[in-house]
Amino acid sequence: MNHKLQKDFAERVRANQQKLSSELADRFDYIVCGAGTSGCVVAARLAADPKIQVLLLEAGGGDETDLITNPNHWPMTLGSELDWGFEAEANLHLNGRAIPYSMGKVLGGGSSINVSTWSRGHKADWDFYASEADDRSWTYDSVLDLYRDRVEAWTGEPDPDFRGTRGMVHVQSAADPQPFSFAFLDGAESVGLPRFPSVNGRMMETAGGCAFVDETVRDGKRRSIFRSYVYPLMDRRNITVLTGALARRVLFRRLRAKGIEFQYQEMILRAEAAHEVILCLGAIHTPKLLMQSGIGDEAELKRVGIPVRQVLPGVGRNLHDHLAFGCVWENTGKAPPHVPRSQAVCFWKTQAELNAPNFFAYAHQGPNVTPENAARFNLPAASWSLVIGMRPKSRGAVHLTGSDPAHPVTIDPNYLSDAEDLKDLAAGIKTARAIGNSAALRAFTGREIAPGSLDGGGIGKFFSQRARHLLASVWHGKNGPRCYVGGRWQIEGLWRRQPAHC
Repeated sequence: MNHKLQKDFAERVRANQQKLSSELADRFDYIVCGAGTSGCVVAARLAADPKIQVLLLEAGGGDETDLITNPNHWPMTLGSELDWGFEAEANLHLNGRAIPYSMGKVLGGGSSINVSTWSRGHKADWDFYASEADDRSWTYDSVLDLYRDRVEAWTGEPDPDFRGTRGMVHVQSAADPQPFSFAFLDGAESVGLPRFPSVNGRMMETAGGCAFVDETVRDGKRRSIFRSYVYPLMDRRNITVLTGALARRVLFRRLRAKGIEFQYQEMILRAEAAHEVILCLGAIHTPKLLMQSGIGDEAELKRVGIPVRQVLPGVGRNLHDHLAFGCVWENTGKAPPHVPRSQAVCFWKTQAELNAPNFFAYAHQGPNVTPENAARFNLPAASWSLVIGMRPKSRGAVHLTGSDPAHPVTIDPNYLSDAEDLKDLAAGIKTARAIGNSAALRAFTGREIAPGSLDGGGIGKFFSQRARHLLASVWHGKNGPRCYVGGRWQIEGLWRRQPAHC
C-alpha cells in the first residue's frame, strides 16, 4: 500500500472508530477484553464475519509512536506509559530484590513493546498444552497446520513443511546479518549445538540448536499483532476498539457470563455480550479480573471481602515465569551490531532426560547487568553480552490486595524457590560461557567481565544479584487463569510463547 493509500485508510479508520465510540452500543455479539497478542487474534477472527459485532477493550492507548514502530527503540518503552510497570515482590532467593515486571499496556500488548522476535514454540510445549487442555487441537501438529495455513506470511527460503506464506503475520529472517552474528552461530556449533536454516522449522522438534532469529519487522518497521490482525479491519462498522478502557468485572446471569463492566473516559460503563465474553488480559490481569468477579480461591476472595461466585482454586496460582541473566565480555576493536536486538539465537538443555530445551541465549552489544552487578564489576567502555534465559521449575502466584478493581495485585514469581533451578543455572551458564569464550568469537572478545569466578558460593551470589524478568508471556497452567466464554471455561494461558519469544 503506497503512502497516499495508507493515509486515506488511516483517516477512514480514525473517523469510523470515533463515530463508533461516540455512539457506543451497549450490546455486542462478542466482547474481547485485552488487545494484546491473543486478544487481537481473537477479535479479528470474529470480526472477519461482517454480521458479527465485536467490542475490543484495551486499557492502554494507541500505538502511533516511533517508540513502537522502530523496533530498535523497544528498550525505551520499558517503564513508559506503554508498560504496566509491575514490580514483583521482594524475593529472599534473589538477595531481597524486587524485580521490575514489564508488560505491554498499549494496542498490541507485548507485541508492540517486545524485541520483535518470532518464535512459534517447541513441539513438547504444544503437546503439553494439548494434554493439559484435554484437546488435541492444541497439539503441535494441529498448531503447525494453523501457522502454515492461516498465521504466517513467511518471506524467507520456501519451506512448505514448516512455513506458511498466505497468513496475516509478516515474518522474515534477521535482516542483513552481521559478521558477529555468524561468529556467534559458529561458537554455538563449536560447543555441540547444530545449526538450522530456520529457528521455526525442524529445530523446534529437537533437543536444541542455533539459527538466525525470525522477526516481525517489515521494511525496518515493527509489525505488531494488532497491526497484522485488527488494524486492517478498523474501517468496518462491526468492530469497535476502545483504548483507555479498563475491564473491572465480568457480569453474570447466574453462572453464565453476560457482559463486562469497564471504566472508560472517567465513567463506569456496562456492555452485554449476546454470545461470549473472552478474557485475553495476560497472566496478571486475567486472574485479577476473574477474582474481582468472584471466581477463584475461596479463602483469597473472602480475605479481601469479595463474594464468592464460583470456587476455582487455581486462579492466580502456579505462575510460571522464565528467568534471565547476562554474561558480559569486553569488546575488542570489532563489535556486535549497534542495535539492541540479537540476530541469532541458540537453545540447549541441561538435563538429558528433558524433552525440550530449557535454556536459550541471545547476544547484543552493551552490558546486560543489574544495578547490583554494575557496582560489583568494573565495566569497560565497550562490551557485549549474552542474555541467557531459562525455563524454571519454581512456581509463584498473583494475589489481590483489595476488593476494588483499582487496587493493584501482588506478583510473586517465587524465583529460585525450587533447588533444581540453581543447579540448572549452574549448568546453563557453563554452556553460555563456552559459547562466549569460543575461538569463533575471539575476534570480538577481550576479557570475560561477568560472571567471573563462581567458586565458593559465587554461583548463588551471581544469580541472586543478576537474575531478572524477561518481557514475555507467562503461564499458570491447568486450573489456572481461564476465561469464561459462552458458558464454558477455557484455559487462557494457552497462547504462552516459547521462552525465547520476548
